[in-house]
Amino acid sequence: MLPNSLQTQLAEVRNSHKTIVLVTGVFDLLHEEHIKFLRAAKALGDFLVVGIESDARVRQIKGEGRPIESEQLRAQKLCNTRIPDAVFVLPEKFGDSADHKQLISEILPNYLAVSEHTAHQTEKRILVEEFGGQLKVVLPQNPLVSTTQKIENLKRKKANPR
Repeated sequence: MLPNSLQTQLAEVRNSHKTIVLVTGVFDLLHEEHIKFLRAAKALGDFLVVGIESDARVRQIKGEGRPIESEQLRAQKLCNTRIPDAVFVLPEKFGDSADHKQLISEILPNYLAVSEHTAHQTEKRILVEEFGGQLKVVLPQNPLVSTTQKIENLKRKKANPR
Protein backbone atom coordinates (compact mmCIF):
# COMPACT_ATOMS: atom_id res chain seq x y z
CA MET A 1 0.00 0.00 0.00
CA LEU A 2 2.81 2.43 0.86
CA PRO A 3 5.38 3.64 -1.64
CA ASN A 4 8.75 1.89 -1.20
CA SER A 5 10.48 5.18 -0.42
CA LEU A 6 8.06 5.82 2.46
CA GLN A 7 8.52 2.27 3.77
CA THR A 8 12.27 2.89 3.86
CA GLN A 9 11.84 6.25 5.61
CA LEU A 10 9.55 4.72 8.22
CA ALA A 11 11.99 1.90 8.93
CA GLU A 12 14.75 4.46 9.52
CA VAL A 13 12.49 6.51 11.80
CA ARG A 14 11.50 3.43 13.83
CA ASN A 15 15.15 2.29 14.06
CA SER A 16 16.10 5.66 15.54
CA HIS A 17 13.27 5.34 18.10
CA LYS A 18 11.45 8.42 16.89
CA THR A 19 7.72 8.92 17.28
CA ILE A 20 5.53 8.45 14.20
CA VAL A 21 2.24 10.33 13.86
CA LEU A 22 -0.31 9.45 11.18
CA VAL A 23 -3.18 11.54 9.89
CA THR A 24 -5.50 10.82 6.98
CA GLY A 25 -8.04 13.00 5.24
CA VAL A 26 -9.19 14.76 2.13
CA PHE A 27 -7.48 18.17 2.62
CA ASP A 28 -9.44 19.75 -0.23
CA LEU A 29 -9.01 23.54 -0.48
CA LEU A 30 -6.38 23.60 2.24
CA HIS A 31 -7.48 26.12 4.89
CA GLU A 32 -6.50 27.45 8.31
CA GLU A 33 -8.19 24.64 10.27
CA HIS A 34 -6.26 22.06 8.23
CA ILE A 35 -3.04 23.89 9.11
CA LYS A 36 -3.94 24.03 12.83
CA PHE A 37 -4.77 20.31 12.71
CA LEU A 38 -1.48 19.42 11.00
CA ARG A 39 0.56 21.51 13.44
CA ALA A 40 -1.20 19.91 16.42
CA ALA A 41 -0.59 16.45 14.98
CA LYS A 42 3.07 17.25 14.29
CA ALA A 43 3.49 18.37 17.92
CA LEU A 44 2.75 14.80 19.05
CA GLY A 45 5.93 13.35 17.59
CA ASP A 46 8.98 13.43 15.39
CA PHE A 47 7.69 12.23 12.00
CA LEU A 48 4.29 13.20 10.60
CA VAL A 49 2.85 11.02 7.83
CA VAL A 50 -0.20 12.31 5.95
CA GLY A 51 -2.32 10.00 3.83
CA ILE A 52 -4.72 11.83 1.53
CA GLU A 53 -7.81 10.30 0.02
CA SER A 54 -7.62 9.62 -3.73
CA ASP A 55 -9.82 11.60 -6.09
CA ALA A 56 -12.01 8.55 -6.75
CA ARG A 57 -12.48 7.90 -3.05
CA VAL A 58 -13.32 11.56 -2.36
CA ARG A 59 -16.09 11.34 -4.97
CA GLN A 60 -17.43 8.26 -3.15
CA ILE A 61 -17.31 9.99 0.23
CA LYS A 62 -18.29 13.56 -0.67
CA GLY A 63 -20.21 13.12 -3.95
CA GLU A 64 -19.87 14.44 -7.48
CA GLY A 65 -18.04 17.72 -7.85
CA ARG A 66 -15.50 16.79 -5.20
CA PRO A 67 -12.66 17.03 -4.76
CA ILE A 68 -12.24 20.58 -5.99
CA GLU A 69 -8.48 20.06 -6.26
CA SER A 70 -6.77 16.95 -7.63
CA GLU A 71 -4.95 14.51 -5.38
CA GLN A 72 -1.64 15.68 -6.88
CA LEU A 73 -2.41 19.34 -6.10
CA ARG A 74 -3.64 18.50 -2.59
CA ALA A 75 -0.46 16.51 -1.92
CA GLN A 76 1.72 19.32 -3.26
CA LYS A 77 -0.04 21.94 -1.14
CA LEU A 78 0.45 19.79 1.96
CA CYS A 79 4.15 19.37 1.16
CA ASN A 80 4.44 23.13 0.62
CA THR A 81 3.32 23.77 4.22
CA ARG A 82 6.50 21.98 5.36
CA ILE A 83 4.54 20.50 8.27
CA PRO A 84 4.32 16.82 7.21
CA ASP A 85 7.47 14.78 6.81
CA ALA A 86 5.79 12.53 4.26
CA VAL A 87 2.63 12.76 2.16
CA PHE A 88 1.13 9.98 0.08
CA VAL A 89 -2.14 9.23 -1.68
CA LEU A 90 -4.22 6.45 -0.18
CA PRO A 91 -5.37 3.68 -2.56
CA GLU A 92 -8.65 4.15 -4.42
CA LYS A 93 -9.92 1.05 -2.65
CA PHE A 94 -9.65 2.18 0.95
CA GLY A 95 -13.12 1.74 2.31
CA ASP A 96 -13.10 -1.29 4.57
CA SER A 97 -11.48 -2.24 7.86
CA ALA A 98 -9.02 -4.65 6.19
CA ASP A 99 -7.59 -1.73 4.17
CA HIS A 100 -7.29 0.39 7.29
CA LYS A 101 -5.66 -2.48 9.18
CA GLN A 102 -3.10 -2.95 6.40
CA LEU A 103 -2.23 0.76 6.48
CA ILE A 104 -1.76 0.81 10.26
CA SER A 105 0.31 -2.40 10.13
CA GLU A 106 2.64 -0.87 7.52
CA ILE A 107 3.05 2.52 9.21
CA LEU A 108 2.91 1.39 12.86
CA PRO A 109 2.18 4.91 14.11
CA ASN A 110 2.68 5.77 17.74
CA TYR A 111 -0.27 8.14 17.32
CA LEU A 112 -3.20 8.38 14.97
CA ALA A 113 -4.15 12.04 15.18
CA VAL A 114 -7.76 13.01 14.51
CA SER A 115 -9.95 16.05 14.93
CA GLU A 116 -12.95 16.14 17.20
CA HIS A 117 -15.40 15.62 14.32
CA THR A 118 -13.56 12.63 12.80
CA ALA A 119 -15.98 9.77 12.12
CA HIS A 120 -15.56 6.23 13.47
CA GLN A 121 -13.23 7.20 16.32
CA THR A 122 -14.04 4.09 18.39
CA GLU A 123 -13.15 1.74 15.53
CA LYS A 124 -10.00 3.73 14.73
CA ARG A 125 -8.96 3.69 18.39
CA ILE A 126 -9.35 -0.10 18.60
CA LEU A 127 -7.41 -0.59 15.37
CA VAL A 128 -4.45 1.62 16.21
CA GLU A 129 -4.24 0.19 19.75
CA GLU A 130 -4.04 -3.31 18.23
CA PHE A 131 -0.67 -2.24 16.80
CA GLY A 132 0.57 -0.50 19.95
CA GLY A 133 -0.45 3.05 19.05
CA GLN A 134 -2.88 5.57 20.47
CA LEU A 135 -5.64 7.65 18.97
CA LYS A 136 -5.36 11.34 19.94
CA VAL A 137 -7.91 14.05 19.30
CA VAL A 138 -5.69 17.05 18.56
CA LEU A 139 -8.17 19.69 17.44
CA PRO A 140 -11.68 20.65 18.54
CA GLN A 141 -14.21 21.21 15.79
CA ASN A 142 -14.53 24.80 14.63
CA PRO A 143 -18.03 25.13 13.17
CA LEU A 144 -17.07 28.44 11.56
CA VAL A 145 -14.49 26.94 9.17
CA SER A 146 -14.92 23.96 6.84
CA THR A 147 -14.14 23.03 3.27
CA THR A 148 -17.86 22.68 2.54
CA GLN A 149 -18.43 26.26 3.74
CA LYS A 150 -15.53 27.48 1.60
CA ILE A 151 -17.03 25.77 -1.46
CA GLU A 152 -20.45 27.31 -0.76
CA ASN A 153 -18.82 30.75 -0.44
CA LEU A 154 -17.06 30.27 -3.80
CA LYS A 155 -20.35 29.24 -5.44
CA ARG A 156 -22.08 32.35 -4.02
CA LYS A 157 -19.31 34.60 -5.29
CA LYS A 158 -19.59 33.08 -8.78
CA ALA A 159 -23.38 33.48 -8.77
CA ASN A 160 -23.23 37.06 -7.47
CA PRO A 161 -20.08 38.75 -8.75
CA ARG A 162 -19.68 42.33 -7.62
